[in-house]
Amino acid sequence: MTHTEIEMTAELVRDLLRDQHPDLADHPVRLGARGWDNQLWRLGDDLAVRLPWATESADELLHKEYSWLPALAPGLPLPVPVPQRFGEPSERFPRPWIVTTWVPGEPADRAPVTRATDAATTLAAFLTALHRPAPEHAPTGRNRGAPLVDCAGMFADQLASATELGLIPDPDAVRAVWGDAVTAPAWTGPAIWLHGDLHPANVLTANGTICGVIDFGDLFAGDPAFDLAAAWILLPDGATDRFHDAYRPTPDAATLRRARGYAVLRSFAGILIGDAGVHGRAGGKPTWGPPAHAALRRLIATHH
Repeated sequence: MTHTEIEMTAELVRDLLRDQHPDLADHPVRLGARGWDNQLWRLGDDLAVRLPWATESADELLHKEYSWLPALAPGLPLPVPVPQRFGEPSERFPRPWIVTTWVPGEPADRAPVTRATDAATTLAAFLTALHRPAPEHAPTGRNRGAPLVDCAGMFADQLASATELGLIPDPDAVRAVWGDAVTAPAWTGPAIWLHGDLHPANVLTANGTICGVIDFGDLFAGDPAFDLAAAWILLPDGATDRFHDAYRPTPDAATLRRARGYAVLRSFAGILIGDAGVHGRAGGKPTWGPPAHAALRRLIATHH
């Protein structure tokens, strides 16, 4: 992670607004969150300002959201942060930034889903609405969504790292899930719109169920199995079947096998980032560990 050398403050946000969007400059400003790519500052009750701070790729991701999400958002059944204004790089802040709608709720890594049936139905409805064929010029997935066979090296490296740290109690069981997934037939349908980053910190909850989805910077077109992995990552034990029953079109067996493989990779990422957070290593987030461990246990327990 490469943190910006500019100190981000409420006064900086107000100054940027005065320079480029003065009609918004008098709204109250307060820190909302420090994310992986961006800092989020609340702007009044209904808006937020997102400024890149920790990764070089954040600029490109903000441009992508600003370009594509306003057209997709009206068809989605959950609140999402719809871009409203674009901030150009300037002497005051040399990177782009955006103003979006504010989505209320608590990230699921801090407030996990407890109403399993409701959350499964809600997540299925959201992905059913999002997973439409994308245009030919839709963005690709950076380092996401590659065929599982191309991810074998990543799987082996992450399994080895997590096992050496004592974080994987049964590596052979994990290999069995992966082995089944990686041999599943490839996706042959059209490239589908995907959120691309459905982990617990990007899904919001209220009253035990899912109430919003944020951070569409990794939006891309590809195999729906990549997003369908979220059923194991986000939902409690016993809820994945309800999700699969509610999602349309009903996923075939090969798609679900691939989804399990992507869920394994997502679990590894959460486990390693969570462990780094527990031990104070750079880039760590301790709240990412527990849901990732739970997801991997579910994947192993439901492997046939």
